[in-house]
Parts: sequence; C-alpha cells; structure tokens
Amino acid sequence: MLEGLLAGLYSILSLKMLLVVVGGCLIGTFIGMLPGLGPMSIIAIMIPVAITLGDPEAALVLLAGVYYGAIFGGSTSSILINAPGVAGTVATAFDGYPMTRKGQAGKALTIAAIASFSGGTIGAMLLMVFAPALASVALLFHSAEYFALMVLGLSAIAAFAGKGNITKALMMTILGLMLATVGESALFNQPRFTAGLLDLQGGIGFITLAMAMFALPEALLLILDPSRSKSSGEQQSEISNLRIDRDEARTIAPVIGRQSLMGFLIGVLPGAGATIASFLGYAVERNLARPEEQAEFGEGSIKGLAAPETANNAACTGSFVPLLTLGIPGSGTTAILLGALIALNVTPGPRLMVDAPEIFWGVIMSMYIGNVVLLILNLPLIPYIAKLLTVPRNYLIPFILFFTLMGVYIGQNNATELLILIGLGVLATVFRVAGFPLAPLLIGFILGPMLENNFARSVQLYDGVAFLWERPMTGGILILAVVLIVLPGVRSWLKARREARQAAHDHPEPKPDN
Repeated sequence: MLEGLLAGLYSILSLKMLLVVVGGCLIGTFIGMLPGLGPMSIIAIMIPVAITLGDPEAALVLLAGVYYGAIFGGSTSSILINAPGVAGTVATAFDGYPMTRKGQAGKALTIAAIASFSGGTIGAMLLMVFAPALASVALLFHSAEYFALMVLGLSAIAAFAGKGNITKALMMTILGLMLATVGESALFNQPRFTAGLLDLQGGIGFITLAMAMFALPEALLLILDPSRSKSSGEQQSEISNLRIDRDEARTIAPVIGRQSLMGFLIGVLPGAGATIASFLGYAVERNLARPEEQAEFGEGSIKGLAAPETANNAACTGSFVPLLTLGIPGSGTTAILLGALIALNVTPGPRLMVDAPEIFWGVIMSMYIGNVVLLILNLPLIPYIAKLLTVPRNYLIPFILFFTLMGVYIGQNNATELLILIGLGVLATVFRVAGFPLAPLLIGFILGPMLENNFARSVQLYDGVAFLWERPMTGGILILAVVLIVLPGVRSWLKARREARQAAHDHPEPKPDN
C-alpha cells in the first residue's frame, strides 16, 4: 500500500495532473451551483473531453474531480435560494436556508465548506485503508438487506417532522411513496398511473420533485408575501458574518466525525449514494441531539447543516470502493464513470490495484489534493457568493424561476416535466402554508422504488417473507429501524418523568395537619 501511495503521489503532483485536478474541481463546483443540472449530466458531457486527454489516469481524475466538485458546490444554491444544486444537497437546505433567512448566509457557507472538506478527506483516508475489505462486505448485501436499509431510511421520518406532528410527516411520506409508483415498474415492465401519457412512463424526475418542493414554493411565497424580502441592513450582516467561533467548532466536530464514517459506509453500498447518505445523516444527528437541540433542526441548526454536507461528500468517496475494486457502480454517477473507464480500455475490479496501481492510487491521492483545492477555491469566494443576497429578494424571483425551469427542462429534456413542476409546486406551497413538512415526501419518493423492488425480489427468492428472520443482517437492520422509531418516544417519556420528578421536588405537597 505504501508503494502504491508513493506512486500515486508522484503521478498526481506533476503539473499536468494538478491542472487536471483543479480544472475538474472548478467545473464541478460551478455546475453544482446551478440548480437542476447535477454531476451526472456534466460528467456525461465531459467524457469526450476526458478521452481526448489520452491518459486513462488523467481522464478518471478529471471526471472524479467534476463529481465531488459538483457535490461540494451544490450546497451554495441550497443555502442561498433554497434551490438544491444537486440531489445530494437537498437535505442541506433544511437548515442552510433558515440560516440565510436569519442573516447567517456567510456562516452557513463556511460550515458547508468545512464539513464538505472534512467528509471528503476522511472518506479518502478510509478508501485508502479499507477499500479491499469493504468491497467484500458490500458483496454480502443482497436484496433482503437493501430492503431493510430502505425501511431504516423510512423509519427516520420523525427527524423531518419539524414543529409539525408525526402524523403529518407520515402522510407526506405516504404521498411520496405514491408518487414513486408513477411510471413503469422495474419488475413487471408495465406502466402505472401514467394516465396514458408516454412522457410519464419513465416516472417523475427527482430534480422535478425537489425543485417543486423547495425552489418554486419559495418564489411563489415571495410573490404572495412581499414582507419576506429583507432590508439592506440585514443583507450586509449576512455577508460580514463568515466565521465560526470555538463553541460552534466544538459542536460540529463530533457530527463531522460520525457522518464521515457513516456517509462513507453508505456510499460503499452499490445503489445507495450521496442522497440517501445525506438524509440518513440528518436524521441520525437529530435523533442523537438533546431535546433542546432537536427543536433547532429545521430552524437553522449548525448540526443539521454539517451532517448532510459531511455525509454526502464522504459517500461520494465511498462510492469509488465498489467501482474500483469490483467494477460495480455505487450510484448513477459512478455508473457513468464505469462507462468512461471501459471506453478508456481500463477494466475496474480486483485486479486493478495490481495491473494498474497508478490509476487506483492516483485517483485516491487526487481526492486529497482535490478536497484541498475545493476548500481553497470556496472559502475566499464566500463573501462574493453571498453578495447575491444584496439583491432584493423580489428581484431574485425571476432568477429563481428561470434556473428552476431551466434545470428541470435540461435535466429531463421533457416539456411535460414543466407542467408537473408547476402543479407540484403549487401543491407544495399549499402544504407549506398548512404546516406540512415537505422533506418526508422526498424521503418516500427516493426510497419507494428501491423498497418495492428489493422487497419483491426477496419474496421471489425466499418464496415468502422468511428472509426477515432467516438472514441475520436483515434482522439486525430492521431492529435498528425499530429502535429509531421508538427512541424519540422513549426520550420524550423520560424527559416528562424527569420534569415531573423535578417539579415534585421543587414544590412538595404540604403534609396534612393531624
């Protein structure tokens, strides 16, 4: 391993490779800031450019830089205008945008940059040390385990209830599961709930739904309620407040440590990816927080911002484990990277570390360099990025609408998606006014197809539901899901008991006179 690291470091520190790393990070960062485009689209566009480099290592390093650069930069639009740049930064908007509305946009961007850098760097270290072993563990996950993992994700909806009640969060999750059934079933290849429209056979696009839930309602609410626009004095405070103090650093440090590990492990699992890692990271941190801290989630919690930003970047790095060691794509983006590798006559798999160590270790070392480059690029730019907020909010409305509509159309290349966007956006605005949390709907929509498909495969393989107790790993994950469901109620009950005991101690009942 040491020889491989030295060889990778030697190759990546050449002038050509450093320029490739910086170029990939720059392209990825700016594309990630544009709502709706995402890394998959730009990587597909960049493949011909990468191939013309004539060097498989340089080509993969360029595409990898674009990938984690897009995730790194995707938080910007989530934080500033509530329009997620990429799917993996949807959870970033839950607390990032409330911080912006409180006049803490600069601080939110700083925390996002530090958390992204930390998650990506720790993920690269874990990739270096544990890649071969984790590839073997990933192979142990079958359909039954993936089904249990999706149940675990759904069990975390309480974390997204906000100040609303769990019943509303559950209703929104069910609505998300229903929307996920639109289109052709992966198992039976039959269209469902398409109303006879060919454009709906592929289902509703995730970017369409994310924009409809967040960006479009924000623009509509600004139109309906002009008082949401901020004064110039508040805007100036947003730009000047960039630093985090020592107490805030201590608060987010354990969050970054936990979510770097958890996000990396989720990224290792084929098919999971940065989006699921960010949602699960947010839910876990809220459940672990003290009751007084839980009330801050969704209202501008720095823990709620650091958790998804750390987890999604660590998951990006983790997704390279099955790609490089097994030749199995860990996400949709790494599936495109796999196609690029094949086009470059590179065969990923167990022999890659032996046959082409310069590629394997060069990519890992480029992640270290790339994360440093991204931090250097992003931190000095924060004051200039935050200047976007000096523009009065009502003037931002046309830009929000333009990027929302453009992102959805380019991402899907389908005019019907624009009509779906408008319809769902109006519905989401009504939900927000009525106090319904929107995040559970996205959770149900993301996890629904994987839940359905893996459950159906498991039932076919085991001729029933015996897999629930015959596979220990499946049972263990389901038990963890039950714990996540029960834990908030138990903590609330214990808190009520403590308060009642304290009240009885402070105000004892008077003894009756004899």
